[in-house]
Amino acid sequence: MKNSGLSRRVFTLGALAGVSVTAACGNGVGSRGAATIDARVDATLAEMYRSYPNTRNLADKANGMLVMPLVTEAGFGLGGAYGRGALRVNDVTVDYYSTTQLSGGFQIGAQQYAHVLFFMTEEALTNFRRSPGWAVGGDVEYVISDQGDGAKAETTTALAPVLAVVFGRAGLLVGATLQGTKYSRIIP
Repeated sequence: MKNSGLSRRVFTLGALAGVSVTAACGNGVGSRGAATIDARVDATLAEMYRSYPNTRNLADKANGMLVMPLVTEAGFGLGGAYGRGALRVNDVTVDYYSTTQLSGGFQIGAQQYAHVLFFMTEEALTNFRRSPGWAVGGDVEYVISDQGDGAKAETTTALAPVLAVVFGRAGLLVGATLQGTKYSRIIP
């Protein structure tokens, strides 16, 4: 008789835990996640165009832009970062993405920043959209990276398949690390 009471408790706790886990795995249908991301993307683009007016020229020439309004990064030896954003083609959101970054090395601190990837060729945009997860590689050229300099659309810059603008850094993260960044399609 004692075992049946224990079994009921274990079953009840297991069922409650299962319901909690299942509820946390919702697909976002009917949620305001997409509207929230779109509002943040709009605000981020407005700030980028205000702070770096030459980025508007890049946006006009780009086949698409991946806008990550807020990426939070922290590290103490091992580190990581996460953010969510939207892929815009012709000023229309076509997909939502998350970015995940892992790093290792000598590092300590935390920071937040925004970044925008400009896909300057149709091939680069197509490769990004067709891949199950896209990792930033050597084909990305940084136009603005947290400094007060303006974006330059020179001949070499215009020929790069993907351009990145990183801005709005807040916090402090110091060190030397090896890192990798992956972008994955999500349903907000």
